[in-house]
Amino acid sequence: MLRSVLTNLLLLLVLPLAWLRRAFAIPKGGYVVLDLDGPVVDTLPVRPRGLARLVQRARHPLSVTRVQELCGLLRDDDRAAGLFVRLDGFGAGPSVLASLRKIFADLRAAGKDVVFYLPMGADNDAMYLASAGRRVVVGPETLVAPIGYAATGRYLRRALAEIGVEPEVFARGTYKAAAEPLVRDTMSEAQREQLGEVLGARHDALVRALAERCGGDVSAASRWVDEAPYRATRAVELGLVDAVAYEDEVETLLGKQPPPSARWVPAGRYFAARRKLAFRPLLPRPVVGIVEVHGPIVSRSRFALGKLAVEERIVRALRAARQSPRVAAVVLHIDSPGGSAVASDRIHHEVELLAKEKPVVAYLSNVAASGGYYVAAAARVIVAEPQVITGSIGVVSAHFVLRGLLEKVGVSTDVVKRGARADLFSPVRPLDASERGVLESEVDAFYRTFVGVVARGRGRSFEDIHKLAQGRIYSGSLARSHGLVDELGGLSDAVARASSLAGVGALLPRLVQPPRGEVPARAASRVARAAASALGVIGLSALAERALLGLNLASSERVLLYEPWGSDGRTWLDVT
Repeated sequence: MLRSVLTNLLLLLVLPLAWLRRAFAIPKGGYVVLDLDGPVVDTLPVRPRGLARLVQRARHPLSVTRVQELCGLLRDDDRAAGLFVRLDGFGAGPSVLASLRKIFADLRAAGKDVVFYLPMGADNDAMYLASAGRRVVVGPETLVAPIGYAATGRYLRRALAEIGVEPEVFARGTYKAAAEPLVRDTMSEAQREQLGEVLGARHDALVRALAERCGGDVSAASRWVDEAPYRATRAVELGLVDAVAYEDEVETLLGKQPPPSARWVPAGRYFAARRKLAFRPLLPRPVVGIVEVHGPIVSRSRFALGKLAVEERIVRALRAARQSPRVAAVVLHIDSPGGSAVASDRIHHEVELLAKEKPVVAYLSNVAASGGYYVAAAARVIVAEPQVITGSIGVVSAHFVLRGLLEKVGVSTDVVKRGARADLFSPVRPLDASERGVLESEVDAFYRTFVGVVARGRGRSFEDIHKLAQGRIYSGSLARSHGLVDELGGLSDAVARASSLAGVGALLPRLVQPPRGEVPARAASRVARAAASALGVIGLSALAERALLGLNLASSERVLLYEPWGSDGRTWLDVT
């Protein structure tokens, strides 16, 4: 309390200067310049430490929360003309993109000018986002390429047979196709059907966004996509973008006169000047705790390169939220393709315990499928963006027989065992009929558990959920129509819903971390974390994440996983 009193006294002393700075944060008619360069996330991550911090140069990715605050300040500023957004190599998932676009569209609807400058041209994501602005300007000699979405599957059955590897797959769910590439030469009809639905949702969202640039003509916008890509000058002729210009020419296009330094204010400087000074409360205020489930789910992290949702950390964060008197409600922020079935079940159990004491809202961001949806099922309310990938209620497991491969390279194997099935998971022999029966029964039992968990959480019958399950993936919109999601919206909507359920007025969100010193030191060293950051810098973090997921999952674990398939290089789509 003494610290709060002293801090408030200091704020009183600087308040006049702060008011003056706030009033003149921007020249009259000026623009705030926001650079979207690098990853954009829903919430700010924990500040890195040690070598990882040096590699990242202590730079946080931009968050949707911060952009929303910035635009709120800008909307209430009579001196500011609008926002100038520079898109240059940014990266964001579909749900983050949808949240950002809504923020920019709302700012424009409030009467502020919103201008996008794309110096490197535009792909699907850039055009989807920029279509929220009044003007879209691209750099000379660039491509404007809103070409739509595709998912490509590569099938390994013949390649594995050629090298002597025999995959034995156990799956439950007609649409549970995570292991399909191992045992087929072509895509199954079930897989083609569900991919078509998910890709269709993203394609429709892109077309509707572009249609805003041609008076709502969806047919014209659809032709833009089908006939893309275009040279920048051709895109101007079509009306897809408004102008082609170098950066020093953009101000003239906006009808502004030099000097530019007087009218263009960096977003960081503007935010610092306009943000209100807040007096510290003498007593702690209640908050909405944010617990993150980000990345593939594992029981523990034996190798910590890449982003993983480690059960130990998540469980401790959930317990900390349950025990904290400040946390009035919790938002479970899920951006995960699933992973370990056992870890998913333990996290779900902890969410159930928390939900008995405090309101829990699950927010599904980008992808929350398989194990990602499993952990959300215990929440009282599930909120998702329309384009999130969710569902995939099914189980898959695989056993690889390497006998042929070992023979090809001259390796022979002999076994001494006590117990008829002591070498059940040995990679040197196939399973016999009785062993397959045991594993089939085990996978079937966990599938029933998964369906039961969802049925209990959704207040539905087992048969109702079984019809929707089968490993099928859904967009957020389709999941909402089937009752797998309660509401469509962004993270701010989930926080508002949690505040409402708590019944104590609007609450601010706060990230909940495991208590210091309570997380076992099984994660990799600082050198490993720094290496993970370096992989992210050179664009290989996703590859490392998938490879290390396999190392972190024990070979005998059941998997609730939603596997990534490549598409156009900039836009990825995960499928079962």
